[in-house]
Amino acid sequence: MPVESPYAALLERIPVVERSLDVDGAETRFWDYGDPASDTTIIMVHGFRGDHHGLEPVVAQLSGVRIVAPDLPGFGSSAPFVSGTHSVEGYATWLAHFIEALAPTGRIVVLGHSFGSIVVSAAVAGGLRPDDLVLVNPIAAPALQGPRGILTRLAVFYYWSSAKLPKRLGFAFLRNKGVVRIMSVAMAKTKDPTLRRWIHDQHDQYFSAFSDREVVLESFTASVSHDVSEYAEHIPTRTLLIAAERDDITPVTAQFTLAERFDDAQLHVIPNVGHLIHYEEPDDAAARLMAFLAETPEA
Repeated sequence: MPVESPYAALLERIPVVERSLDVDGAETRFWDYGDPASDTTIIMVHGFRGDHHGLEPVVAQLSGVRIVAPDLPGFGSSAPFVSGTHSVEGYATWLAHFIEALAPTGRIVVLGHSFGSIVVSAAVAGGLRPDDLVLVNPIAAPALQGPRGILTRLAVFYYWSSAKLPKRLGFAFLRNKGVVRIMSVAMAKTKDPTLRRWIHDQHDQYFSAFSDREVVLESFTASVSHDVSEYAEHIPTRTLLIAAERDDITPVTAQFTLAERFDDAQLHVIPNVGHLIHYEEPDDAAARLMAFLAETPEA
């Protein structure tokens, strides 16, 4: 039985419409929250193996803006790419084409969490021009060099093993609930038992919502082969980095180094939280986002 979200009451006050767009010949499903007449549209890109549900706790804290949250191609309810691999370059191109098809008006803000931070950074470095860029739990340095690089290496072995197994068995192994729970336990930092139970339930429900084995293997390879530092110096857009003090994937020192590589970036570090800011501290993340948007950019 699903565990009730601690953010359910806040989320219920925000209107939402489920929609779809054809992007490069494949259907992208997205959820359109908030005020459709707002002069600010925030486009949120989720992380690896997740879908739009993961960012809903942040959505729940926001008001007075339009929020568009697509499922990445091949994950959640979105179809995989018709051709090409599910690489950072492929996702960056898809994002640019998705926003073009969406045709939002007014101020455009692009937000990426975790793997999504790599995707949106690559897109902006490649020519996408939002008014503002926000990176939550940005992958600031190679994942294999993180504070718990041994876990990343184990993950590499897990995905490699899944690729070597017969297709049907490998697909089942990727969706193994025991492995998903180990990942969830490793990432959660909160001591609140109710919140931890809900986080684990979220991962149980949505962490295996991918279309096929090839999609998840290709996107995993992309997630550990690239990081935001590759693109930072080519990003002219005003940027906010929201990082975590206890992130197991990227050490906080790397976040300070990353911030210096942008032309115009601010860094906010949330204490006592890890790679699940969007689940454990969405109110802090949303408050920093709105404060950032309220600032008047320098001419």
